[in-house]
Amino acid sequence: MATKFVLVGSGLAGGLLAAYMGRRGYEVDLYERRADPREGNMVGGRSINLALSTRGIHALQQLGIADEVLKHAIPMRGRMIHPAGAGSRTIFSPYDRDPKNYINSIGRAALNTTVIEAAQRYPNVRVHFNHRCTDVDFDSATAQLLNTSPSQPLNTSTPQLIVASGDAVVGVDGAFSAVRQSMRKQLAEFEYDESYLAHGYKELTIPPTPDGSWRMEKNALHIWPRKSFMMIALPNPDGSFTCTLFWEESVASRRGGISTKTDDEVFDFFREEFPDAVPLMPALLDDFKNNPTGSLVTIRCAPWYYKDRVALVGDAAHAVVPFYGQGMNAAFEDCVVLDECLAEFPDNRERAFAEYFSRRKENADALAALAVHNFIEMRDKTASKIFRAKKKLDHFLEGLLPGIYLPLYTMVTFTRMPYAVAAKRARFQNGIVYSSLVFLMLIAAFVMIRLIV
Repeated sequence: MATKFVLVGSGLAGGLLAAYMGRRGYEVDLYERRADPREGNMVGGRSINLALSTRGIHALQQLGIADEVLKHAIPMRGRMIHPAGAGSRTIFSPYDRDPKNYINSIGRAALNTTVIEAAQRYPNVRVHFNHRCTDVDFDSATAQLLNTSPSQPLNTSTPQLIVASGDAVVGVDGAFSAVRQSMRKQLAEFEYDESYLAHGYKELTIPPTPDGSWRMEKNALHIWPRKSFMMIALPNPDGSFTCTLFWEESVASRRGGISTKTDDEVFDFFREEFPDAVPLMPALLDDFKNNPTGSLVTIRCAPWYYKDRVALVGDAAHAVVPFYGQGMNAAFEDCVVLDECLAEFPDNRERAFAEYFSRRKENADALAALAVHNFIEMRDKTASKIFRAKKKLDHFLEGLLPGIYLPLYTMVTFTRMPYAVAAKRARFQNGIVYSSLVFLMLIAAFVMIRLIV
């Protein structure tokens, strides 16, 4: 009899993992608290756009669906920086010296639909929407769920409680995971830490032109860096841009932001800080008032499994802030690694779970640190001439020393090198570069002194 997995959460990683497990021949029941996204039930105002890069594409390629996904994507070849001040010219900064290396802007709905349909191609995979997990019993590998489907019998006054049982339960249910919450309650040695940035975020929209084209350069990730806060914009296939404004509550209160109470203060703030964007955002005030304010959380926990009964994948195990564009890519990579471990230890699921945790934990922690650091880089440094000069030096050294010198962004985004290895290698490279620059400056100073003497 085939092993049965109960998967909780059919977001991006949940759908992908169900497809991987279906391909392996496992019986899979996938439960999702939201309605079917294919019926137009995506909730706006929160993280609609995603940046798909090498790690995520590799995960999709293993299932033969990468080309299908990329049909809905728009290549972003670099950052388009919008400096402060009216009349300032934009500056394009490529992500990599190789023009073939770029990230892809893709809508959550299109990608979610593709991975769910990929999972449902396997007859051994069943997907259940409108089922919210309330608890997990570890020893029996069962999940308690409330069926909130509007198709319940009319005489049912409360959601139906069901129990889903299998050989193992896998939590793929996001940063505020119900499965992880059950682990926190039931496992005495479960380690857990969550930390929030002082910043919140709101999503705004730049619509297409009347003929459906883009109002800004479409093949770039646009950034308005403003030191303690910033706004970004990613292109959509329909000609629009999804903008995300990140700002600190103290800044918001002082400058007329999240805590603003009047429409005039909102417009004054945007006209002062983003003068080139305001004319492109006719629904600015409505978006600002109606879209929710999101939080930015980093979650670390351990272990990600309990015996051979429960495991965590993606944001449920290691939520990160979005500033490296790697949250989804890392979650997809989790699916690849877990699939490999289950194949490597087919008769010892606990060993497979333990090996998966061992291979991914250090890298997830490294990514969490990189993501927070990249936020500082994006909001504070991208407009700096020194920062852009360092990027040009990175690309020069990469061309001068192919295969030897790789910029950190390249290693993280355009290779499948483990995150922890990439971070360590970048620190080593930076040490060599900065030491060499100091040495050259000392030589130059010595020569000048000799010439003067």
